[in-house]
Amino acid sequence: MNLDTLRDKLGYQPLLLGVVALLASAALAVVSSATAPAIAAAEAKDLRDSLSDVLPAGLADNDFLKDTVDIDRDGKAVTVYRARRGGELQAVLFKVAERGYSGEIQVLMAVDMDGRTLGVRVLKHTETPGLGDKVELRKDDWVLDFNGKSLGDPAPEKWAVKKDNGVFDQFAGATITPRAVVKAVKGGLAFYAARKQDITAGSGS
Repeated sequence: MNLDTLRDKLGYQPLLLGVVALLASAALAVVSSATAPAIAAAEAKDLRDSLSDVLPAGLADNDFLKDTVDIDRDGKAVTVYRARRGGELQAVLFKVAERGYSGEIQVLMAVDMDGRTLGVRVLKHTETPGLGDKVELRKDDWVLDFNGKSLGDPAPEKWAVKKDNGVFDQFAGATITPRAVVKAVKGGLAFYAARKQDITAGSGS
């Protein structure tokens, strides 16, 4: 094969590579477009299930994914979901987070109109398996101790783990994790108390 022939063959390769890349991109776009609705529906179902899990059964009859308000908290927007029954606001749900031992702990909480917790669940964390993961309801019922609590019950200084003279249990070898969750929930209640008027504005409650 002489040099001119080789040069001609090499000239087609970038063009061929470009065509293949274009076709691959087009195929990915088609697949993404086809699967996007299903993915969105699955994500919505997961979120709806998580929200429902922190509410007492029968408390709400609306679709709280469509009844939201974004409220500023420390420069970041917090999406607040509003649960109603018969059109009347019964509770609000939102996510809070605090730094744990291994990373951020994301907490979902439901609060009634009087500022009492109806339910708390840890949605995401990277805490040590067998120790810090007891904040998950499927591993331990510790998180249920928040039910019915408010900023005044227990007293503000008692919103801590027992090691810090508070009322909440800690885990052997993993005090930092429950301490972070307690702080997150207390902070969530403080957020609700401070922004209640904005959170419930136009709610009809």
